Amino acid sequence: PGTGVVVSPLIALMQDQVEALRQNGVRAACLNSTLGIEQALGVERALADGELDLIYMAPERLVTDRTLDLLARSRISLFAIDEAHCVSQWGHDFRPEYAQLHVLAERFPGVPRIALTATADAPTRADILERLTLQRARSFVSGFDRPNIRYRIGQFQSPREQLHRFLSREHPRDAGIVYCLSRRKVDAVADWLTAKGWTALPYHAGLGAETRALHQQRFLREDAVIIVATIAFGMGIDKPDVRFVAHLDLPKSVEGFYQETGRAGRDGQPADAWMTYGIGDVVTLRRIIEDSEADERFKRVEMHKLNAMLGFCETTECRRRVMLGYFGETLAQPCGNCD
Repeated sequence: PGTGVVVSPLIALMQDQVEALRQNGVRAACLNSTLGIEQALGVERALADGELDLIYMAPERLVTDRTLDLLARSRISLFAIDEAHCVSQWGHDFRPEYAQLHVLAERFPGVPRIALTATADAPTRADILERLTLQRARSFVSGFDRPNIRYRIGQFQSPREQLHRFLSREHPRDAGIVYCLSRRKVDAVADWLTAKGWTALPYHAGLGAETRALHQQRFLREDAVIIVATIAFGMGIDKPDVRFVAHLDLPKSVEGFYQETGRAGRDGQPADAWMTYGIGDVVTLRRIIEDSEADERFKRVEMHKLNAMLGFCETTECRRRVMLGYFGETLAQPCGNCD
């Protein structure tokens, strides 16, 4: 009995998730910065009055005194912390506001807590347990293998033409995602693909909120739409028939690559993870790490992750074996579904 609280960084997707739940008869709402004052007050009243089964909120909202006091006055059945790798400095997407979520254990010791992520190696999992005060919790780790995804990686020759050939030959009428490192490159590639006749939409943090929401909706609801994006796009996206994820730049880590490519083929049908990269990517990413304001220990971890990603690209072994080995799993035989 009571309300389940879902902690999520994905403000842009909360409304979609809430609408889907309501259509299934779940009394759901979200509390975030997109709501007007009257709407937010209405949601707060519904929570306090026990009229909600589930409420979504971002960690920044959750840890405010006002929200914690509201939760203390409400009947809470569960805290579910989604994208839990965001709490770990050793994860690939650390978010400082997640580090404050230990307050849940202190303020609500009698309420169950569950932390969920699709992408965490052993050090990240250990960090999640410690930072969220879940040391006594049980861990459930399923396999990392996505056997329906085919992995192919090559070096730059003419990246856009390589992408165009790949799409024309193998995915002429399919939905997919193309990842680029910079906003400028996202815009340029989206324009170039559009000029070539594809339905290609840009997505990055430099676009207005309405434009991002429109492009996201078109991708989710229309067929054969290609989103060209920075890594700002994708976490929490639930579109089962994404047939390919392409990278035109080297990801910063194997975890990042795994999570981004894992948006393909969620319906279990064959899908492609395709990438082309150049040694310039490595130079750029190393410079970004070295110039950041993070401490030296964190920089060393980031550099180690980047080197592991480069090793994954340059391996002559089965790619799936190398990737699963990174996450602590073994594959007895080469997979037969990589290059």
